Amino acid sequence: MPPRVVITGLGAVSALGGDVAALAAGLVDGRCAIGPLTLFPYRGRAGTAAEAHDTTAGTAALPPATVRRLSRPDRFALAAAGEACRAAGLDAALRRRAALHVGATTGGMFETEEVYLRRRSGEERRVRLSRMIGMPLATAAAVVSQALGIHGPQATVSTACSSSALAVALAAETIRRGEARVALAVGTDTLCRLTYAGFDALQALDPDRCRPFDRRRRGLSLGEGAGALVLEDADHARARGARARAVFLGAGSATDAHHVTAPHPEGAGALAALRGALAAAGVPADAVDYVNAHGTGTPQNDAVEVAVLRTVLGPRIARVPISSTKSQIGHCLGAAGAIEAAATVIALDDGVLPPTVSLEEPDPAWADLDLVPAAGRRAALDVALTSSYGFGGHNVTLVFGRAGR
Repeated sequence: MPPRVVITGLGAVSALGGDVAALAAGLVDGRCAIGPLTLFPYRGRAGTAAEAHDTTAGTAALPPATVRRLSRPDRFALAAAGEACRAAGLDAALRRRAALHVGATTGGMFETEEVYLRRRSGEERRVRLSRMIGMPLATAAAVVSQALGIHGPQATVSTACSSSALAVALAAETIRRGEARVALAVGTDTLCRLTYAGFDALQALDPDRCRPFDRRRRGLSLGEGAGALVLEDADHARARGARARAVFLGAGSATDAHHVTAPHPEGAGALAALRGALAAAGVPADAVDYVNAHGTGTPQNDAVEVAVLRTVLGPRIARVPISSTKSQIGHCLGAAGAIEAAATVIALDDGVLPPTVSLEEPDPAWADLDLVPAAGRRAALDVALTSSYGFGGHNVTLVFGRAGR
């Protein structure tokens, strides 16, 4: 029988702050961290984002020359991974044998753009190789494994906005297959000009801030940061006295194969991922107590997601709280899945539902839904799920349970 998998550590960097405590407090208080875009100049339809301003956490012990070579997503990943390992109480020996799975999409694209602009303006006559080291997607895993001494199975995955949700699922599978007793899943991404302009060109960005599930929703708000989860064989965690914050129950993954950017009109892949996750978790749909929704705030995505949830949950959907943390920290692209998984674990462990803060006028078609507007609220939760849908139809749903269930 495969081992039971628990979550023993969390780490986070987001626009709400540089650690899990800041994320948890900001979510519960209903604070929106979406504001003016300041990372780079931009003249276009939109001009807001959820920027992560703490970029130094986790780098204090590194040589200055090494820190200078790190890209923003590398720094985010290192901070979140280090926090998760400390929270789980992983010593050097445990880290050495741990597996590592990272999900990302942009890599060091922001730094690549900076190098290009300096070269073009004449500020740099030649490109220094050291400035280019942190550009590939795989460098985040390399930085984390080198800094924390992680030498177990390792992989970097990129499936658009579901990347780090898939990394969490793969980390759990590594434990269930007996390849490792401890695994670290990390998602990291940063804002950059190309991504921002691309979403704006698609008219997918809200010029102000995203309003998931609102009648006036116009698009998403981009964010950045990193999330990290330490997953562990439950018997192994118990033997060393580690506290489980939640149980990883199962995951489902499916691809629409429909369109490069648009979701399947009936949400075929999202539906298959959700059903697959519940089947893998071994829990019926009527056991779900909370849904941390993909909830981007785009008209089509929100409508498809609600339709998928109605299909699976049936009339009981009216009694299941559904909220989108993207209303507070934006859509963090490849990091979204891991950060939202961390938020779901926090909800289960602390018994507090994160809100959909910008929801003021719910779509009339969803008048029966509990979309947790304004601020977080107390709730006893046993089973929660979180879904991530990416361009190209890459859909992943994760199911978590209350520790001890």
